[in-house]
Amino acid sequence: MLRSAKWRADLTAGVLATWPADPAKRTPWEWAAVRDAVPGGRDLPSSTIKSRTRQVRSFTEKHGRVPVDVFELETAPRAARLLLLSACDGQQATIERGDTPGRALLRLQLPTRPDPRSYAEWTWVACPISLPPTIPTSAVLHLPTLRIVQNRVRADLAFTHAVPRPLGKGHQVALGVDWGLNTLLSAGAVRLDDARQITASGAGGMFRAAGVLAKQHRLRRQSEHLRAKADRYGRLMGQDADHPLAAKHQTLTEELRRVSERRSNLNHALVRAAARWTVDQAIAARATVIYIEDLRSLEARGKGRSLNTRLSQQVRGEIVTRLRHLAAEVGIAVVAVPARDTSKTLPTVPHPAPAPPRP
Repeated sequence: MLRSAKWRADLTAGVLATWPADPAKRTPWEWAAVRDAVPGGRDLPSSTIKSRTRQVRSFTEKHGRVPVDVFELETAPRAARLLLLSACDGQQATIERGDTPGRALLRLQLPTRPDPRSYAEWTWVACPISLPPTIPTSAVLHLPTLRIVQNRVRADLAFTHAVPRPLGKGHQVALGVDWGLNTLLSAGAVRLDDARQITASGAGGMFRAAGVLAKQHRLRRQSEHLRAKADRYGRLMGQDADHPLAAKHQTLTEELRRVSERRSNLNHALVRAAARWTVDQAIAARATVIYIEDLRSLEARGKGRSLNTRLSQQVRGEIVTRLRHLAAEVGIAVVAVPARDTSKTLPTVPHPAPAPPRP
């Protein structure tokens, strides 16, 4: 959290120090100035600087002046209710496997009173943990992270086990993955022969999630409606806790929380399914590498307000993170490539295409 705050503080300071004459459109010299003022600005996507500029401009329009720094521009961050046991040593927490393969025993020291004053006011507590079947029996267990979910303590357990090492070069079969809107992912396998010719293997496949995405957008619109209504009630209530609208405001807030949880669960399910489908496609094609477009610097222009919102709501980053994790378990490398010019020369069957000159 501190590293994130430091990065946002440096970014905001660089944008404020080189505030352009027209925030909606920087000149080439103003772009060079802001990149020089931000640490690592030369490699920073333009969309990140534009987003921070819009945030500062909104603050200026609301208050009639520019903010002093990021601490005036943003509210205080919220810390998650987590207990990172990985930061503890063996004198505070230990974990070991139980007598059966699907059990583990977590032992940690907890205080016996809210304000412990000496070591005698701490005691060891044994917490049995049920291991999921996805953890191999030969894996080495590490101290988990404890979090509270619906008044129950959950353990995010980390483990280490040996996996095949992915190849760094010399790939002969690759799986190319392309992003879409209604068709979330499109994948096709290609083969590189000894003559440096790329040939597509079959017609490829598509991961269609139109139904899930439609439900996701419906929940997003419902969440936006509830948020706008709750904010309206909050402005009408002011500081009056006994206002007649207090009960309705509380009901809207609780319903908004439930809709947000449904959206999160739907996104997590979509991430797991999309990543699993992609890795299964690579395994079926006997590919040793997956190439996927890097859309972190994507800027949707001229698509309309509704379509831009749908593009920004897709969970691409979580899919790539999950994809890297699943691919590493089977020894498949995952390479993110710039999206620019990736659709200009497509290999077709039976006409091979030459391999691109760049690595």
